[in-house]
Amino acid sequence: MVRRPVAWIVAIVLFLEAFGIAAVNWFLGVVVDRQDMSLAGLDPDMMSTSSKIGGIVFGLYFAFCGLVALLVALRDRAPAGFGRILLISAAVVHALLGAFAWGLLGPAEFVFMVVVLALIVLLLMTYDRPQPPAADAAPGDTGGDGGPAKEGNGTGPVTSPPAPTTP
Repeated sequence: MVRRPVAWIVAIVLFLEAFGIAAVNWFLGVVVDRQDMSLAGLDPDMMSTSSKIGGIVFGLYFAFCGLVALLVALRDRAPAGFGRILLISAAVVHALLGAFAWGLLGPAEFVFMVVVLALIVLLLMTYDRPQPPAADAAPGDTGGDGGPAKEGNGTGPVTSPPAPTTP
């Protein structure tokens, strides 16, 4: 049973985006190659090649981010280490692309980038690690609900316990 479908959705969206980015940049490289025009004296073959390489690099980047999201979905655990950093960087990239999309392309593309950004942030927040239980509650100390007192609910100690001293 799928408990948190957000990871599956993020993985699918990132894989589709990886394919889309690679295909668009490859298409732009082919267009530049066929026009055989120079831009400010730049070599058209170099522009075509760099567009294709950039498309492949960004496509692999988004595909790798999608793989991390897929692993999160399969394991049903929070991303850790490099995977978490990679997803955070993908969120930052989508925020920047959204800002550029608003000015260059229009509101529809901006909304798409913000939705993908929100999905990545939701993935990171949904699988956030829970806080460990408070271990300093005394065994006989009970809160207002009959359970052990916990810090932060108004029934626990207001100050931290005294530091241990050496005799």
